[in-house]
Amino acid sequence: MKHRIVLGRDIPPAAMALLDARRDVEVVQLLYPPKAEWHAHLPGAHAVLAWTQLMHREALDIAQDLKVVSRMGVGFDTVDIPACTARGIPVMVANGSNDLSVAEHAMMLLLAIARQAVDVDRHVKEGGWVPPGMSMVDLAGRTALVVGYGRIGVRVARYLAAFHMKVMVLDPFYSPHRIASDGFIAARDLHAALAQADVVTLHCPLRPDTRHLMDEAAFAALKPGALLVNTARGPIVKESALVAALQSGRLAGAGLDVLEVEPSTAANPLLALPNVVVSPHTAASTAEGIERMACTTIQNILDALDGRPDPSMMVNPELLTPR
Repeated sequence: MKHRIVLGRDIPPAAMALLDARRDVEVVQLLYPPKAEWHAHLPGAHAVLAWTQLMHREALDIAQDLKVVSRMGVGFDTVDIPACTARGIPVMVANGSNDLSVAEHAMMLLLAIARQAVDVDRHVKEGGWVPPGMSMVDLAGRTALVVGYGRIGVRVARYLAAFHMKVMVLDPFYSPHRIASDGFIAARDLHAALAQADVVTLHCPLRPDTRHLMDEAAFAALKPGALLVNTARGPIVKESALVAALQSGRLAGAGLDVLEVEPSTAANPLLALPNVVVSPHTAASTAEGIERMACTTIQNILDALDGRPDPSMMVNPELLTPR
């Protein structure tokens, strides 16, 4: 019997070659399917490559033969982890495949808002030259707060240091000794750190304790005139509080790759603000990043179907512990 693998998006040739080399798989490739189409292909599926598709209870109830959920990315908030674990389904992520791409994108957003690059570009192309009220800032000598010290956060901290910034790191899962040994300052209280930060860049996963981490109280604690970058997950920032902070001038600018509701609509007030730069959740989507993520995601599927999932790629590695 062949393993039926359902892909939620196209994948590069290098990743498809991993599947083509196997005679024991049957591949169904969908191109960013809407919910109804995605659900229609889940019966009989043994594995899924999930991109933006939700694998919550409704989808899992349809996919009764499922043996592995493999996310093409490192986030897993689109998957019902407890439900998968209860059914013994490994949930895999593509750890180590997109940190370089996302970290570079975070720096691009930071530089864009620090130098008002998008607004200046638009002004010149519309026939102007130096825009009125232009206010650019240097990064060197300023203080940055990195929230989340996983693979992406580590890279961003190093990039910020290379720009001669003072770098604080907040992550309760890493010891202050580890952070200090890397040459950074361990922050232990979010609001105290925000009061010192000229730049805040978010790289933590979306969990119940990080949802709306940046809320009204956080923006009130933030150093006036700071810059915010979010390449993690939209709901980590409470958007109504973000809009208020930007409109009041408490926050000088924001670079966002993620929003609370995606895709966004023209009605989102953030899109009308000149001190905001937005990209459509594409921080990891360089040609190289997509290929790395896809190859890792497919290999995770094959490993799980072969009965040897890589624990370093599993969100629920406790499934490998004998009971």
